[in-house]
Amino acid sequence: MDHISRVAIFLEVVKHNSFSGAARALGITGPAVSKQIQALESELDVRLLTRTTRHVSVTEEGGVYAERARKALDDLNEAELLIQDLKATPKGRLKINAPTSFSHQYLRQPIAEFAKQYPEVEIDLDLSDRWVDVIGEGYDVIIRIGVLRDSTLIAKKLAACPILLCAAPSLLARHPDIKNSVDLEVIPAVVYNQHGRVEDWRYQDESGNENTVRLARSFAVNTAEMQVEACVQGVGIALVPMFSAAPYLNSGELIHVLPKLRTFPERGIYALYPQSRQVAQRVRLFIEALSDATKDLPW
Repeated sequence: MDHISRVAIFLEVVKHNSFSGAARALGITGPAVSKQIQALESELDVRLLTRTTRHVSVTEEGGVYAERARKALDDLNEAELLIQDLKATPKGRLKINAPTSFSHQYLRQPIAEFAKQYPEVEIDLDLSDRWVDVIGEGYDVIIRIGVLRDSTLIAKKLAACPILLCAAPSLLARHPDIKNSVDLEVIPAVVYNQHGRVEDWRYQDESGNENTVRLARSFAVNTAEMQVEACVQGVGIALVPMFSAAPYLNSGELIHVLPKLRTFPERGIYALYPQSRQVAQRVRLFIEALSDATKDLPW
């Protein structure tokens, strides 16, 4: 029997605190278990277990060895599973949630191309801006734009997503004297209220000082598209995510107001997925596709 097999038997003995318990779990005899433990101790030249007629306990050296060996075997098993996964064709259901506006603008083609490349993966795509229960609703991957909070989920940052204070030239013509954040309190604002956010704008100045100003809400909406359109039409100033603002800033239809003030905390675009020692191949490949697709965003 090879060394790795002996280590696995040793870990079963530690798990059950018993030679007979390990033997039953492994489907071999008690004497065979004892023989392999003796061989392992001989190889290592150290006593791993203390035996009595009624009890088996782990020595100090055995405890250290068991902890490291268990992790090493887990890593080895994971590596073997990963190799088998790489050789296989990805298949199965892939349930995804992603924000509507950002997906329409930048993810439609990458997701469709992924589906075309891996026809045995069943895509279940939910485009919405609602907060979802990833585990409870069975999502494999979600895309989030915002501040990354403490979570049991694994996060892969795809890109930065600054939030800019924007206004149309027509609005600025009516309010030409915007010099600092206090001036914003009397200017109409178009606010995004999908998640019940208030009109407060939290920002940092060039010195890193944080402050907050209350915008004068005059138009509230739960879609980024409508918010941007109202802003472009001069209805009011608006805090617009960079992915929505970029085309209008480039065309001159929107202007970045008070550019020395930076929305705080900074936002990012993330792919999040549940923790697992062995990430499904379809999940891993999908996140790689998203990462590739967001390398060269306009900003």
